[in-house]
Amino acid sequence: MTFEVAADAYNRFMGRYSGPLAARFADWSGVAGPGRAIDVGCGTGALTRVLIERLGVDGVSAVDPSQQLLAALRQSFPTLDVQTGSAEALPFPDDLFDHALAQLVVSFMADPVLGLHEMARVTRPGGTVSACVWDLAGGGAPLTVFWQAARDLDPDVDDESGMSGVREGELAHLFDRAGLNQIEDTALTVSVRHPTFDDWWDPYTLGVGPAGAHVQSLDEVGRVRLREHCRELLPEPPFYIMATAWAVRARA
Repeated sequence: MTFEVAADAYNRFMGRYSGPLAARFADWSGVAGPGRAIDVGCGTGALTRVLIERLGVDGVSAVDPSQQLLAALRQSFPTLDVQTGSAEALPFPDDLFDHALAQLVVSFMADPVLGLHEMARVTRPGGTVSACVWDLAGGGAPLTVFWQAARDLDPDVDDESGMSGVREGELAHLFDRAGLNQIEDTALTVSVRHPTFDDWWDPYTLGVGPAGAHVQSLDEVGRVRLREHCRELLPEPPFYIMATAWAVRARA
């Protein structure tokens, strides 16, 4: 599984959902100027763009371990403070930001508690630390139909439902273990229209994340079986995918 993929591939796969989610997440996190914010695990910058709209490019920093994804972000915002790094070892001093946010990242952290603790470290006392992850365990994620089809064909497939924070209440528990205060949680839902089945399916073939890795692990017969079973499970196009993320905010 990798996110060392071309920015366009990531945007086609997840950007169609993370873009609409970003504005709702920033609203719920209380991001408004003036102030400084960091986007932890920024990827191609769906959330970064929203933060820049609210705080200006000089008020935003972004960090991610993927060089390919960061290259696209740097091209879009040449003066943006973009750093290569992981959530567990943020390359910033203590108490620098008013807001630290991580969208769709905690479940991929090697050590989520340490990652959230680092987000709190770089946030000023009383500042906001926020994160959200897809409801991969409760059936509300944009990947739900894909993983249902994959499980039907292979009950032993790793469907991401065991990842950190993806069950209701788990993300708040991780915040508590990281020492955050005044923890609040909610569910954020977005709706994305797919005009055709291929519009929905094709991004799964690009090798992005666990779902893309699963598709690439199959032979041609297996890929066709999975594709056609997904088609059976989805409504006739055009159709909408409802995607829900668990979101948590707290005070550093």
